[in-house]
Amino acid sequence: MGYLCTRVDFFSKKVSESKPTVVLGVSASIAAYRAADIASALIQRGYNVYCVLSTNAADFVSPLVLATLSRNPVLQSLSQELPGVPGHIFLAETADLILIAPATANIIAQAALGLAPDALTSVLLATRAPVLMAPAMNSHMWEHPATQAHVKTLTARGFTFLGPDVGNLACGQVGIGRLLPVEQIISAVIQHLEE
Repeated sequence: MGYLCTRVDFFSKKVSESKPTVVLGVSASIAAYRAADIASALIQRGYNVYCVLSTNAADFVSPLVLATLSRNPVLQSLSQELPGVPGHIFLAETADLILIAPATANIIAQAALGLAPDALTSVLLATRAPVLMAPAMNSHMWEHPATQAHVKTLTARGFTFLGPDVGNLACGQVGIGRLLPVEQIISAVIQHLEE
């Protein structure tokens, strides 16, 4: 059973105005386990971190783990809200930067098409913050003309893509599609927020 927060405790904490707020979006990829390392590294850097999951991301990484590491509850549903303030709108407006890691072909397509069926895609559609996407998928999925067209569309809208890397993939193949190392992802966040 996923870690679902009550209406009150999700937004009862005041976001520190002195620290940048990073919304870490996690989509349903085998690489989602690395979101825990990313959240931990962002916290160690001194950022406020809120995690938001796509519909099936909790099948790959525990919301409780992300909540513990980020020190904030995890948004998993469009029904999570502060009275009168939907959770996805709160995060969209609070974020200084949104990082989607890992970003699947599905989340890239939904973002490019302006679809918002879940909490993560709704945050993306509502935000005006910079968005970084760190793709992770099979090489054929990354190289597919549809995915490349969606990447081109999002890049034209100001999204920044971090990778993917080349290496061993979860499917057993070797090729492009691997999530960038955590250190490189964190460096890109720092560059966007501090330089």
